This record gives sequence, C-alpha cells and structure tokens, in this order.
Amino acid sequence: MTEIAHPDSILIIDFGSQVTQLIARRVREAGVYCEIHPFNNAEEAFARMGPKGVIFSGGPASVTAEGSPRAPQAVFDSGIPLLGICYGQQTMCTQLGGTVEGGHAAEFGRADVEIKAASPLFEGLWEVGGRYPVWMSHGDRVTQLPHGFEVIATSENAPFAIAADESRRYYTTMFHPEVVHTPDGAKLLSNFVHKIVGLKSDWTMAAYRAEMIRKIRDEVGNGRVLCALSGGVDSSVAAVLIHEAIGDQLTCVFVDHGMMRLNEADEVIKMFRDHYNIPLVHVDASDLFLTELAGEVDPEVKRKIIGRLFIEVFEAEAAKIASDGKGAPAFLAQGTLYPDVIESVSFSGGPSVTIKSHHNVGGLPARMNMKLVEPLRELFKDEVRVLGRELGLPERFVGRHPFPGPGLAIRCPGGVTREKLDILRKADAVYLDEIRKAGLYDVIWQAFAVLLPVQTVGVMGDHRTYDFVCALRAVTSVDGMTADFYPYDMNFLGRTATRIINEVRGINRVVYDVTSKPPGTIEWE
Repeated sequence: MTEIAHPDSILIIDFGSQVTQLIARRVREAGVYCEIHPFNNAEEAFARMGPKGVIFSGGPASVTAEGSPRAPQAVFDSGIPLLGICYGQQTMCTQLGGTVEGGHAAEFGRADVEIKAASPLFEGLWEVGGRYPVWMSHGDRVTQLPHGFEVIATSENAPFAIAADESRRYYTTMFHPEVVHTPDGAKLLSNFVHKIVGLKSDWTMAAYRAEMIRKIRDEVGNGRVLCALSGGVDSSVAAVLIHEAIGDQLTCVFVDHGMMRLNEADEVIKMFRDHYNIPLVHVDASDLFLTELAGEVDPEVKRKIIGRLFIEVFEAEAAKIASDGKGAPAFLAQGTLYPDVIESVSFSGGPSVTIKSHHNVGGLPARMNMKLVEPLRELFKDEVRVLGRELGLPERFVGRHPFPGPGLAIRCPGGVTREKLDILRKADAVYLDEIRKAGLYDVIWQAFAVLLPVQTVGVMGDHRTYDFVCALRAVTSVDGMTADFYPYDMNFLGRTATRIINEVRGINRVVYDVTSKPPGTIEWE
C-alpha cells in the first residue's frame, strides 16, 4: 500500500459529515499530518496510529436516536486532547455524562458566538466579550454539560457553542470551524493541533518525498513496476516519484483512448520520453474505443466501456512486457489520492470496489496478481501539485485543471464520434487559451467545454447553419468537494464565444453554465 508511519499525527473520527474532509485539509494546512477514519473502525485506527490528538467530526445522525454513532472508549481513556465538532460535541458530551436534547430551535447557516471565557482554543484570535461569526448546522443541542466542562462561548440558539474541560484538554464547538464560512476556523484548528496538542508544523512535501522514496525502494526491492499512466496530474506525479526511487525498474503504459484534450497525448509522450527519459509504452487504441462507444448515449455505460477497454488493453501490454526476458512486473502503480481512500472505507457505503472510477478509468483486476504501489494515497489533490513542483514537473502541467479518466467522452453527451470529439477539442482549446490570456487559469479550479447533443439553426453571414451548441463551464473551488461557477464578465464571454464560433466549424452557439456544485455531490461533468 506504500504507506508511511507518522509518529506525530491527528486522528479524525468521521461521523458522516459531508465536510469531514475539510477538517483534514485545515489540519494539513497547519503543517500536521492527519487521517480520517469512520467511527466504526476508529478503534483499530486509533491503536495503529497512536495519534497525539483526536477530532470528532460532525454528522447527520441524532445523538438521541438508538444506535447512533459513538466514539471508541479507548479514545477517552488515552488522556490525549480531544476536539468535538457539532455532532462530535454532542456524542462527546453524551458519552461523558451530559445531556443532548432535540426539539429546540435549530441553527443553520451564519451565527455569531459571544466569548464568555478565555481559552487556548482561540488564543490570539478572539477576546472575552467579543462576538464573532461562525457557521452552524444543527438541530439537537447540548442541554447539560458533563462534569468538569465549562461554557466558553454561546450563540442565540446554542447555549454551549463552545464548551471545554481544560484540565482534560477536551474541547467542543457546536459550529463548524472547518468551513470557509467560519472566518477564523482554520486558525482555531491550528491552535488545537499546535497549542493544545503540541505538534509542530513538520508535514512538508520535501520530507514526504524523501520518506516515500525510501519506502518505495524498500517495498519494491529489485522488482519491476508497471504504471497505468492516464496523462493526468496524479498518475504522472506518481510515475515521476517512483522513477526517482527505482529508475528503469519502472515502465509506464500510456493507453491513449483518443479522448484527451488537443495535443495532450503528444505532450505527455514528449515529457516522459524526452524530459524524464522514463520507459514509456504508448498504445494508440483510439479506434478500438470509438468503435465500442459507437451509438452509446448513457454516460455511465460509456464510463464502463472505457474502463473495461482500458483494463483489457493495459493487460495485453503488461503481458508483452512480462515476456520481454527481463522478468514479469510484480507491482502496479496507481495515482490513488487520499479522498479516494476515504471514500473506499466510508461507513456510509462508499464504492470501495471502484476507487477512482471517475478520475481513472480502470481498477486492478485480481487476475493480474500484482501488488499495488500508491505513493500518493496520503495526499489531497493540492498536495499532489505541491509534490509535483517539488519533483520539478513543469508548472503548466502541474497546475493543469482536473481531467476525468473517461476524458472528452463524458463532455460529449450523447453518442461519441471522432467528428464530434474533434469539434470539442478545438472549442475547448480556444476556451482555455482565452482563460490563460485573461490570467484566470490559476484562479479557476476547473474549466472545460461541453458539446451538447443539441443542434440549432443559425445565420452566419449570408448562410444558414445547423450546428452544435457548445456549453462552457468554469468553477472555483479549494478542494473539489464544493464549487461555485466563476463570475466571468460579459466581455470575456463575448470574446470567447466569438472566437469559438469563428474558428471552430460545427458550432454556431455558445452558452455559459452557472450551476454550482453543492456539498456532497460527486462531480459536475
């Protein structure tokens, strides 16, 4: 699994909140390593990790309901600092002898907390007597604190907005410090891990790179590794890191399904072969993929077709490599990220069998009998970009917007044809070119064009046309969990639409999608 032991860490126990990953993001941003584990396997994770502190997340359940989630008793017996957030506050108080009740006024959205007493939790941030904005999301409330707890802050509908037992270093908040709508929330979490738990900011990509290289060498030894290279940032960073560790023991297999962005396949080949001199097998399987996809309009079926063919083509190439006289590869490298790992063990029933079914297009068939090497499985997407820069990958490549494994097939609703893909590639290239010229590429999390399965009548000059509609999408996000549309000005949209209509034959209308991506949704393609 290519994991690293982290002696100074934080365990986050997940009770099902849709923003639990944000807690981990804030802790990582504070320079401290952390892991998320669901409450129903938290005891095992706690024993294995030996964390220096624990954070209880929020969650959708009611503490008052029979069988609702609880934290393991071992956490309370350990004597280490604890922080409970929302549901985490409620279960902590319940398990320690307090009382939680429903039926009171709920709080959803913005609220103000009034500070009643000083605490190291907000030292240097908030003052006694002050009122500060936070983000609430609760129905039940604590009505009686456990022995030893004191009220630190209140809000209009949360008499125990912050409550703590300073002697045991137990802290609780009814609000969510992890979300951006709590302006000082990240600093509050930083105070917890630094001032209360006492950890240093030693979670760095330089240290991770050095330790992971050592780990890969120990794990692989003299064995050969195959990397399923998709051409995206994740698998590319993984490949460069592994190559730095074991050199030509790594062979990358780039299955080109013919649905990448304009010139992207050529860029990947040039970078890996010419710049990094990494052994690379390029398989142009575009005809095969397009033949199998012909006439298919269901997006999920298209994904499954692409995933199946990717595995079949990859297996065929792996068999060829295994017969080259240098010994069969014993390891398969993948660009699995930490959010994929979290989803795979989610107590809420995450799709563990299809990790990365969206970003990558194929998993590891058991029949291949290869061990996984996943050097990025502890990292979030933005941390992968930092590692890529640490490894010296070009900024234009490292900062590239996320691109799904099935590629343009899912940005071409309806049937996929070579003609439609060519039209979409050109429109997408014009769109991204305008974004770069406007200096917006790094401001936007993800931008792309979609060729809608709609044709409209238009007049261009003295001629009537019957061509496709192109939709443009651009969203801002920090972590990809939530996203909002980017508010382009009309001059930009007008200029971009004019270029696409003038330069891309087959499109006579351009629209802009202003849909947001709320918490809890999987994707927006």
